Amino acid sequence: MNCPECDATIKIPDDASVGEIVSCPDCGADFEIASKNGAVCELKHAEKVGEDWGE
Repeated sequence: MNCPECDATIKIPDDASVGEIVSCPDCGADFEIASKNGAVCELKHAEKVGEDWGE
């Protein structure tokens, strides 16, 4: 699988499941596995959740 940001190779484990977060080793971008069909995965940008601090 290639990173949508920098086109580097992202290795996705065989036992990875939908909803799991993977990171690009080159640019550090985080992606969520949106769907998986055998060895074919679809990635989407992982949502960044900030601190709520009770506001």
